[in-house]
Amino acid sequence: MSKTNLFHPSGISLLLKFVRYNLKIVFGNKFVYFLGAALIFYLLITSISLFAADSVSVHGVYFQLMFPAFLLIFFPTTYGIQNDEDARILEILFGIPNYRYKIWLVRLCMAIFMVFWFIFLMANLSSVLLINVPVWEMTMRLMVPVGLFGMLGFFFSTVVKNGNGTAVIVVILGLLVWFLSAFLESSPWNVFLNPFELPSGMSETVWESVVEKHVRTWLIVALVSALWGLLNLQRREKFIK
Repeated sequence: MSKTNLFHPSGISLLLKFVRYNLKIVFGNKFVYFLGAALIFYLLITSISLFAADSVSVHGVYFQLMFPAFLLIFFPTTYGIQNDEDARILEILFGIPNYRYKIWLVRLCMAIFMVFWFIFLMANLSSVLLINVPVWEMTMRLMVPVGLFGMLGFFFSTVVKNGNGTAVIVVILGLLVWFLSAFLESSPWNVFLNPFELPSGMSETVWESVVEKHVRTWLIVALVSALWGLLNLQRREKFIK
């Protein structure tokens, strides 16, 4: 049997239905609340900053966008498996050999893609309302910690098998990392390192090497977390009872 040609009208239609269906699963149900909370938080912080324009800075905008971005990535990666269970398709996914890896890999890519453009939109709004910021660079830089916590959320969801339990673990982990960031400061091991805030007494060359190491380190951790989570999906008995 020949495979469907994706460039054929019927193939494109099938692809669009596949994408639309998985977007409904990944971003369904409670995601609207996370999206609303992210937008409300962003608008609140932006409104406060408008009345304190003298204190607005590029590195300040970076931190302002970080929390809404975390809220956006939190739901689709943390509650992904639970959404499948709620939609009664978990058994179907695990009944088709190797199909589950492709499905969840596509969903992770969808989540990253959608969150990227949400951050890009908020960065543009900040550039218009507050201060001129390098929008593309800001978005790409933010995707490092956002992608990291997104993949960690997915990994822990394959271990805990419950969205609420995973959420608790990720929140505690985030608070612990935030607490440690006060001691790590300009270290590349600081997850919340702000690449737009040059430490006093440090040359730009040294700072660039620190930022590059920071990006490289946490992207590798994010990739390993994603792959580990996908490998955990091999244990069918963990998810199907």
